[in-house]
Amino acid sequence: MRAADALASATATYAIPLLVLVTTGSTALTGLAFLLEWSPRLAAFSFAGSLVDRWGAGRVFRTSNLVRTAVVALACAVLLVLPSAGTMATCVVLTFGAASGLLSAVSSVAVETLGAEASRRLGSAAHHVQAVQTGIDQGAVLVGPLLGGLLLLAGPAVLLTMVALLALTAAATTSGDVAVADHRPAPGGLLTGWATLRRIPALAWLVGGLATSNLATGVLQAAAPITVIHHFHYSTAAVGSVWSAAAVASLIAVWASRRAIDRFGVWPVGVVAAAVSTTACLAITLAPSFAAYTVTVAVVMAGEGALTVVLRTLRSRLIPAQAFGSTLAMTIVLVLLPLPLAGALIATIPTAEIPHLLLACTALQGLALSACFAGLRRHRTACELPRPQVPALSSTV
Repeated sequence: MRAADALASATATYAIPLLVLVTTGSTALTGLAFLLEWSPRLAAFSFAGSLVDRWGAGRVFRTSNLVRTAVVALACAVLLVLPSAGTMATCVVLTFGAASGLLSAVSSVAVETLGAEASRRLGSAAHHVQAVQTGIDQGAVLVGPLLGGLLLLAGPAVLLTMVALLALTAAATTSGDVAVADHRPAPGGLLTGWATLRRIPALAWLVGGLATSNLATGVLQAAAPITVIHHFHYSTAAVGSVWSAAAVASLIAVWASRRAIDRFGVWPVGVVAAAVSTTACLAITLAPSFAAYTVTVAVVMAGEGALTVVLRTLRSRLIPAQAFGSTLAMTIVLVLLPLPLAGALIATIPTAEIPHLLLACTALQGLALSACFAGLRRHRTACELPRPQVPALSSTV
């Protein structure tokens, strides 16, 4: 169920700005599409955590995917009637992107809560669960952009039909036991999440650093269709191949980070991942060819994949179960807040200035992550996972 949900979200997230660029040729509308996808997601987190805490993660996950199926089906039906290019078709695509982003946010909070519950049951092996979940998400990022680019060649209706089928699959495969058993009414909201986050300095440092880092990642994502198609003169399918290559690198990094955390701990792995991501993001601005661009994007996303494992591991360990949904929503809001800003920046600046914008965001990323892990150094005890307890020998032995 997590794989189907993640693939539906990844396909829609990367294909909708591409669809707008192909049908309109406007870089400003492409940036606007990215902005309209992420703004409703941030708004959804204001109530998604409360929904999960009140009604249970499984039930919220199933309902959000059923609603997403209905929304996609409606958008597909409208596009079949309208011309393939035009103002009305563009408006439908932008509206669908906004609705899809909102529902993706609700389902992501629900599924993360289910994963955190599994992590808490495993104690010192919590990062194994988070690595598997991150691997599923990165696998969706591997397949989603490529799938979206290929389906777009067959037409917008085919693309939307696939998204609807994936959302319906996620809803249909949700376990009935999960949908009912995890129901635990509790008060919540972003204010509750903010208050909880302020009481956890280690998590606050990490969330602050990754939020600033995401501005550079968001600019990179929003500018990718423009860079690949207008600068390197490649096709829409090539945009998907860039993110698919990045997802392969991220999967490898997730696999390696799980073993590295076993050996070295959470903090050192986070430091190395942050350094790799920042250095590669700087190299993107100097990429002389499409191949070099693809490689550097892959390295950036590999570092992001390892950082995601670190963040999810600390969240599952440090956030109390009673208000997990609300606090999770608050951390996601802060981490994702720069993404709509990135879309707005791409929509307003000239295409020729995109490399300079990415360079400035990368410099800010390096400063923020350096401060983040310097702050985390003072809370390393809280960051480290508990070691498995070895049973004491009987006194009669």
